[in-house]
Order: sequence, then structure tokens, then C-alpha cells
Amino acid sequence: MKSSILALPAALLALSLVSCENPADTTAAASVKDAVAKTADSAAGTKYVFAPESKIEFTGSKVTGKHDGGFKTFTGHFTVKDGAPVGNDHKVVIDMNSTWSDDERLTGHLKAPDFFDVAQFPQTTFDVTEVKKESDSAYTVSGNFKLHGVEKNISFPATVTQDGETVKIAATFDIKRKDFGIVYPGKAEDLIRDEVVIRLDLVAKPEA
Repeated sequence: MKSSILALPAALLALSLVSCENPADTTAAASVKDAVAKTADSAAGTKYVFAPESKIEFTGSKVTGKHDGGFKTFTGHFTVKDGAPVGNDHKVVIDMNSTWSDDERLTGHLKAPDFFDVAQFPQTTFDVTEVKKESDSAYTVSGNFKLHGVEKNISFPATVTQDGETVKIAATFDIKRKDFGIVYPGKAEDLIRDEVVIRLDLVAKPEA
């Protein structure tokens, strides 16, 4: 009996460590710098627009757990030639009023001034400035990301694949919300982490 009692605190400690894991510990951190001036680079290619099955999702966390969410409404396009992105005519526009999360009450809070403040900042945009090929399907994507009224140039790894007339761009990376003026700390005993994981699963087909 005594050994079981002694083992209980260790088990509780192990459980708390698991619940405190930061989802961003397993993702690539986007590099962030000041927004850059975009020069026109309209390389000859085909304009691909997002299909309805495209997804933009995120995971935020605090010391006691995490929440998943995303955006239901967004538009965008990228320019493709021979199955690869070309030039810098690639853009995403997100309707911040379409924010969702795995908790209805949290969704309302995310839309409020503490976080996205969608009444003042109804759109978030990502305007690509450069796409650099690293290997067969691996790229580094850089672009001016405007969130919460703050614009920064971010770079992150992505994969690009083509299947017939369908092109997919996938990426998982993390950003720091405080870089974009979202500084709400959360409760003193349940602090919100700075890192937010972003997941892109973009499916596109040639514009009709």
C-alpha cells in the first residue's frame, strides 16, 4: 500500500507534464521580419484558385491544454507552371468573422478585442513575395502577413504537389501571436502561450 501511495504523486506529475506540452515544439517556427515592398513578378503560368475543400487551421495552447480552430471562409489563388509555383502572384484573404474553434465560448472570445478584434480588423491577408524551391516538392514560402492590423514578412516550409489538374500546397509551422500585437495573457494560473501553430491544406484548380 505504501508503495502505491508514493507512486501517486509521480503519476500526477507525469500527467501534468503531458498536459503542458507545447504543440509548437514539434513544428518549424516561421522566420519573421519587417514587411517588404513587393515587386511585380508575373511569370507566365496558370492561375489556380482555392477549391472548397481547402483548409486553414490553427492550434493555440496554454499551460493546461490546447484548442484547435480555423477559418471557414477565405479566398485565394496561386500561379502554377508545370506543377510548380512561379512568380509571386499568390495571395490568401481570410474573413476573420468566419473564425471557429472547438469551444463556442472561446470562438466568441477569439473574435473579441483581446484576440483578433474582428470588428476592427475583419480581414487577414498573406501576400506572397517569394517562393524558393528547395527540392522536388519542398519550397520556402515568404510573404507579407497582415494580422490584427500588423504586417510582417514571414517565411515557412511548404510542399507543393500536383495530381492532374489539382495542385496542393501543404504547410505546418508556428508564429508568435505577440509579433502581431495579440498580447492577451490569459489567467495568472493558466497563461496562454505565445506560439500558435498554423496548418495550411490548400487545394486549387485552374480558374474557370
